[in-house]
Amino acid sequence: MLDAIRRGLGRGPLEAQPAASLAARLAAPTPNRLPAASRGDRATLLRRFVAKLRRVDASVEALAAYDAVPAAVAVQAGPGTPVRVAPHPSLAGLDWAGAGLAATLGPARDGDAVGVSHAVAGVAESGTLVLCSGAESPTTLNFLPDLHLVVLDADAVTGSYEAVWAALRGTVTDGRFLPRTVNWITGPSRTADIEQTLYLGIHGPRRLHVLLVGDDSGAVAGG
Repeated sequence: MLDAIRRGLGRGPLEAQPAASLAARLAAPTPNRLPAASRGDRATLLRRFVAKLRRVDASVEALAAYDAVPAAVAVQAGPGTPVRVAPHPSLAGLDWAGAGLAATLGPARDGDAVGVSHAVAGVAESGTLVLCSGAESPTTLNFLPDLHLVVLDADAVTGSYEAVWAALRGTVTDGRFLPRTVNWITGPSRTADIEQTLYLGIHGPRRLHVLLVGDDSGAVAGG
């Protein structure tokens, strides 16, 4: 596709020096100026992340460990509710039936009302969740269910977008690539296209609830 654009613009291959400059920049990317909201110690970043989440109409609760996830999901979804769960290793083996939930693993399907995903990171400066596509994290779970529950390790909350990209690049080794899709989710789906009136759930989930696992900072209770 890029070759076709280049040909359409009448441009040939890059000369040696611009090509080398681009290669060097890609090999060692440098961050832009980082906002003050991206800085702070772990407790500060967690408090900021929770506050930003709530500001964009998401809800959040702290859990001590992963085995508390099914019961927390049951409270939000209701006992006996069918739940579609990402086949992530940290979620697949949990006792969903013991929490009274009819849970199945896999991508969301038409009609699935509740989806549970696992986020790779949270961004404190904006309350954003980062979810990578793949067999263990189907992207459809982020958009089809009306209620989206996202499980996130408290230790995965970082300050800035740049820190997340740096971490993702650090997972790339020979023969591996970045995920095909990296979804950045800030609050439930919303639009104000219709007469500047804000509506939730137009293009995706109406409700977003974050289960923050391992938060010992008191960030959630303190908010």
